[in-house]
Amino acid sequence: MNLFDVYPLFDINPVKAQGSWLWCEKGEKYLDLYGGHAVISIGHSHPHYVKAITDQLNNIGFYSNSVQNKLQVQLAEKLGALSGYTDYNLFLCNSGAEANENALKIASFVTGRKKIVAFQKAFHGRTSGAVAATDNPKIVAPFNAGHNITFVPLNDEKAFDDVMDGDVAAVIIEGIQGVGGIQLPTDSFLQYIEKKCKQHNTLLILDEIQSGYGRTGKFFAHQFANIHPHVITTAKGMGNGFPIGSVLIHPDIKPWSGMLGTTFGGNYLACAAAIAVLDVMEKEKLMDNASIVGDYLLEKLGQIKGLLEIRGKGLMIGIDLPDDKKSVRTNLLKAYKIFTGEAKPNTIRLLPSLTVTKAEADIFLHALEKEVA
Repeated sequence: MNLFDVYPLFDINPVKAQGSWLWCEKGEKYLDLYGGHAVISIGHSHPHYVKAITDQLNNIGFYSNSVQNKLQVQLAEKLGALSGYTDYNLFLCNSGAEANENALKIASFVTGRKKIVAFQKAFHGRTSGAVAATDNPKIVAPFNAGHNITFVPLNDEKAFDDVMDGDVAAVIIEGIQGVGGIQLPTDSFLQYIEKKCKQHNTLLILDEIQSGYGRTGKFFAHQFANIHPHVITTAKGMGNGFPIGSVLIHPDIKPWSGMLGTTFGGNYLACAAAIAVLDVMEKEKLMDNASIVGDYLLEKLGQIKGLLEIRGKGLMIGIDLPDDKKSVRTNLLKAYKIFTGEAKPNTIRLLPSLTVTKAEADIFLHALEKEVA
């Protein structure tokens, strides 16, 4: 049997990883500044994380959500404390797409409506509902039927006003657009959306799947705007590589038996991984590090001539390159052994571990400067 060929893959087979570094089967060492789409939040193979999963595996192993699971309660309490959302409720699932699917489902249950407002260049996942709320015609086309999704430009209050009415179930927006090229909603725009959602009794959903979990220097990117969404979705960095996602739900939204469901969500191993991530984030002050190293990167990137634009907060950074420099990302990987991400046609995305150091950032900065010069 062959793999279903839908992903472009580099011919690199990692066999070892530690912190911000990977080693391939040829013994070559790579600096990882992408972490599998912001998945690696506390660094590869962190000893506390490895021990937590190993201990859990040696105790009762996996087990799913069909019995009482005190690890779920522990995770909810710790996540609430670190994020500042102590009064919200937590639904655990398996991925970001599933989290967004459940968030949209909650909005329809609560409001009785079907219309959704999303934003251009948005990416919310690959389940049918999440895909429908994603602004990418190539993958959305088969799912348009039956969904009432309206896309508007980011940070355009007038365009947003034109589509907001009493039929909108939810507005879904990323804390920072990731796949869309690291596009930032302004604080004032997020505040405006929150105000309009309250006026129309519409649920505000903040997709923090890439931008959450301390990546920006705050736990969630939207917290810079001092708003409080009805629903927040998380995944990626939540498990540091172990599959887990979640939905944080405003206390005014009341659950009922059977409202949501999942087979593998909140299983013992996933909870052990997620708790370990929060432990390390708290003990090692990784949100502070994300802010410090992120500010350092943004400052130094601003001094490199030849870059068109630099955007971001903390350790979620986009770098626009001139048209004649589209090969820079590939060159960084092949010549300098540095993993980065991209957003087409010519944006480099940086999503490193929150443990990344200034010294590691300098390795990238020097390589980028050489490539752009």
